[in-house]
Amino acid sequence: MDVLSDVIATMRTGEPRSALVEWHAPWGQRYPPVPGAGFRVVLQGTCWLIPQDGAPMALSPGDVVLLSSEHWHGLADSPSTPLNEAACEPRDDSGFERRYGAPPAGRLREDGSGAVAVTLCGAYQLDRARAHPLLGELPEIIHLPTRMGLHPELRAAVDLLGGELADPRPGADAIVPALLDMLLLYILRAWFDRQPHHGTATGWAAALSDPAISVALHDIHSDPAHPWTVEELGARAGLSRAAFARRFAALTGRPPLTYLTWWRMTTAARLLRDSDAPLNAVAERVGYSSEFAFANAFKREYGTAPGRFRRRSRPERVVTTPA
Repeated sequence: MDVLSDVIATMRTGEPRSALVEWHAPWGQRYPPVPGAGFRVVLQGTCWLIPQDGAPMALSPGDVVLLSSEHWHGLADSPSTPLNEAACEPRDDSGFERRYGAPPAGRLREDGSGAVAVTLCGAYQLDRARAHPLLGELPEIIHLPTRMGLHPELRAAVDLLGGELADPRPGADAIVPALLDMLLLYILRAWFDRQPHHGTATGWAAALSDPAISVALHDIHSDPAHPWTVEELGARAGLSRAAFARRFAALTGRPPLTYLTWWRMTTAARLLRDSDAPLNAVAERVGYSSEFAFANAFKREYGTAPGRFRRRSRPERVVTTPA
């Protein structure tokens, strides 16, 4: 699995939600923060994004917005239209579904008598307790125009998703979640493609495009159980040990083995949360031959034993694996 896909798969919890909304002016809706990331896509007409901080942003047909902040935002036909506060109920699972449709999608119509705007609204639930630094570099608002000639893959995903929500047919329950995953990855890819990748550029956009560092990241993500050393990773990247270590840390913000350990523990947490694999199997999957050594490393990262973490992350299930 490539790094970007792996990061999203690890942070994802639950299913994404989406809704096709037909707005009739005058209209204005205020949205609370979501436990992850929200998106807005304009399919027809025009509207305005109203951030909690900053100036209103005009949106046109084809525009895509990804919001990943802990602030509220509004969507309205005009910056002067009052925002409806009804959507600002407490942030819980039922509220998440009411705002973004029952899984995987819903269709809504907001009554009015004026000009029509049609939007795709939705959200992804992401575990921000272990947010990958790649996503930590994202701005609070990503605005991507997808008009003719810009981001054709993203435009195609928007068209497919809009079609499925406008006219649900057999298979939609499987197709819509897949299209939502595709939409998120295309949004992130389009944003990363716009970032500087060369020269003195740093950060994960530069890391993913750097031939040497991207090879090392792929190796770590593909086989976290391997006993990687800085020398071996550097050799596979075509760099000396010292040169590789400097470049990796400069671009990702962490030394190679620090990142390896962090990713092993993040992967272990996902396995504990999403599978019933025994602790010794989880330990082996992330490179520990000793369950005791794995438990110590996990507790240093999470502050709790692996078995206790599993029980807390899945309280509805009975797990008999010892702590």
